[in-house]
Amino acid sequence: MTFPVFSSYAHQWRAEESVVYPSSYASAVRLDRRPARAYDPARRMRRFAWSLWLVLSLAAGARAETVMVNGVVAIVNDVVITWNDVQQYIAAAMEVLERTYYNQPAVLQQRLQQARREGVEQLVERKLILHEFKTAGYNLPESLIEDRVKARIREHYGDRLTLTKSLQAEGITYETFKQHIREDFIVSAMRARNIAQEILVSPHKIEKYYADNLDKFKLEDQVKLRMIVLTRPAEAPPDTARKLAQEILAKLEEGAPFAEMAGVYSEGSQRAQGGDWGWVERSVLRKELAGVAFSLKPGQRSGVIETKEACYLMLVEAVRANHTQTLGEVRDEIERTLVAEERARLSKQWIDKLKAKSFVRYF
Repeated sequence: MTFPVFSSYAHQWRAEESVVYPSSYASAVRLDRRPARAYDPARRMRRFAWSLWLVLSLAAGARAETVMVNGVVAIVNDVVITWNDVQQYIAAAMEVLERTYYNQPAVLQQRLQQARREGVEQLVERKLILHEFKTAGYNLPESLIEDRVKARIREHYGDRLTLTKSLQAEGITYETFKQHIREDFIVSAMRARNIAQEILVSPHKIEKYYADNLDKFKLEDQVKLRMIVLTRPAEAPPDTARKLAQEILAKLEEGAPFAEMAGVYSEGSQRAQGGDWGWVERSVLRKELAGVAFSLKPGQRSGVIETKEACYLMLVEAVRANHTQTLGEVRDEIERTLVAEERARLSKQWIDKLKAKSFVRYF
């Protein structure tokens, strides 16, 4: 599973952390065991004492609001995870949530809290995996990390000078940048080594899942829809969007292709696809649009539909009555779901084993 490339460095390294490599890739990486460092109880206790001192110092001197931002949320063996670590880790996800739910503050807060909880757990897992790599005596060739660093620079920055300027702007050193890449690689390689990548799902399991979850595959009435969206600019006269919509409608009545008009004039997210929304259910559209769309017959288009925010023109290309998708239609989808569930189960099983032999404390 891959993730998008983010503009900032902090987002890039955290997005790539979850890349899962095939088992053959893990075997190509020399995670060879080297002689483990002799166990030193005194050294271990000194490091743990320092962590505990940090926890107490932060908790004692800060107000409740400050603790929420900068306080300690977890300790994994001798590594401290702070709220600041969590906020940086989920920064990309928070941006997406804020854009998606900006007009639903209650939902936004709920999703942000969920993202923070998941971020804490993912960071705990990351520290557990890195600790396992270290204590198990594995060896990672430095040349491999150098190759990864060069590839990252080439793919995301172009050259070393651009990288240097970007890191300086974000207050990140080159060594930190390189260490993040090293840790990302270790986490991905360790996951590939310890979690089976080739997961087979039997036809019987697919058929049983389908039978047990028929409601998931029931579809409401649908229309295959194309739409032209013309927003009402705040600085323009209030009838600007309506006049343009009426001009477009006149061209459509003269025979202009709807997809072509959408590609030229629409301000909707489907503009590049000629305004194609594909198959949509009534619940996907706002009430005033759904009422018109589901009253049209295949091949019919609407007149100008006005709302407070925009004007719309719609074309219904086909209509499909409510029905339950067949097993053949959803077999691949079910298989992907079952594979993902099994991989998640195996991952949890492995992480639970790491937790059982480690010191993990949540705050």
